Amino acid sequence: MKNHILIADDEPLTRKSLLEILKFEGYKVSLASDGEEALKQVKEEPPDVVIADLKMPKLDGITLLRKIKEYDSNIAVVLVTAYGTIETAVEAMKEGAFDYITKPIIDSEIKIVIQRILEQKNLLEENKVLKEKLRKEGRKQFYKMIGQNPKMQKIYNLIETVAPTNATVLVVGESGTGKRLIAHALHFYNPYRKDNPFVEVSCGALPENLLESELFGHVKGSFTGAIRDRQGRFEIASGGTIFLDEIDAFSPKLQVKLLRVLQEGEFERVGDTKTIKVDVRVIAATNQDLKKLIKGGLFREDLYYRLNVIPINVPPLRERKDDIPLLVEHFLKKSSQKLKGRVVKDVSPQVMELFFAYDWPGNIRELENIIERAVILCKGEKIEIEDLPEFFMELREEKGYDEKKGTFFLKEVVKGSEKEIIERVLKECGGNRKKAAQLLGINRTTLYNKLKAYGILKKKD
Repeated sequence: MKNHILIADDEPLTRKSLLEILKFEGYKVSLASDGEEALKQVKEEPPDVVIADLKMPKLDGITLLRKIKEYDSNIAVVLVTAYGTIETAVEAMKEGAFDYITKPIIDSEIKIVIQRILEQKNLLEENKVLKEKLRKEGRKQFYKMIGQNPKMQKIYNLIETVAPTNATVLVVGESGTGKRLIAHALHFYNPYRKDNPFVEVSCGALPENLLESELFGHVKGSFTGAIRDRQGRFEIASGGTIFLDEIDAFSPKLQVKLLRVLQEGEFERVGDTKTIKVDVRVIAATNQDLKKLIKGGLFREDLYYRLNVIPINVPPLRERKDDIPLLVEHFLKKSSQKLKGRVVKDVSPQVMELFFAYDWPGNIRELENIIERAVILCKGEKIEIEDLPEFFMELREEKGYDEKKGTFFLKEVVKGSEKEIIERVLKECGGNRKKAAQLLGINRTTLYNKLKAYGILKKKD
């Protein structure tokens, strides 16, 4: 399709000259003798580029430029004048003109300007297409998180939106789901805090008196063993981010103190009366249902709402089993790098089937540990069933492993969306149906029928 250029100029010779130059270059060219006619043509058949004279009857070039930008900001406008001044050039650029050239128009100059405009438009269009493709297909990795599941895509998008703000975030999810990575990503993608401290506190690992001192600091002599003044984690994190893992471990007394920090940005060290002010972004995490703790009188409702400004719910691995092949590939590379001298590139189809069949109570952390263990025990370049822990053998029997076919049935392996799983596995196999069928535990004919039923097949197939 030819690029469309509209020439608006009240001088017939200028219009004719530009028409000949641009038509020879292969562009579709339209002509207008004044600003009003040009605007009418823009609305009837929007061009890619408008070349407009600065001084025209009915509508001058600057007014035409404004009206074109109001109608469609993607149309590039080049203003032309015989009376070029710095002031008019600056005004034109402020109003959104792509460029500003003076008469007499030099052929090579106008060609270069048009070429630059169209190159920029093509780049923007390619970028838009890539972004749309990314949005549809999903990202395989975001920061250090691995996963292409729709639930993970929502988390990635939410992190990008929320990270640049100071909003308090509550990350909720089972142990081993990657809550810590989300906290790191929120800090890393905040342009105002990323170069300042990221401080992490495992609240459930410390008794109440030590946790208070750890968070807020203490002064010398405030309790036995306090032999000197000590800064707390909130002071250390000032200007950056503090990540409070297992926030449900806070005692009622500490909950009050944390509430004050969230509301006022201030606290006192243990044993001190001096108030300390801090600027800290708080990210909290829990694997508990805080609403149940509130009903049981174990967690303050007002603190919950202060923490839950932006909630991020992390799905357990059993709800995103389609991400297992990606995670396996990632952890194989990681373990092979960590265990120098061990090169394990893949897992057998039977192992992958068992991974799909298992519900992963320890989530991603458990998968990583099992992969690392298997890499250590593996005798070749591919992990086999015998390299897995004993309970996978029990699962194998429980799920009805077919010794003849060497596989499970798909419906017994995956409880999630069958179409989604098939699409993901097929993509991971680079479109190889034979390999995909093996991983899914079905024969190629069955896979073909499912592809047909779900409308996944392309026309040429």
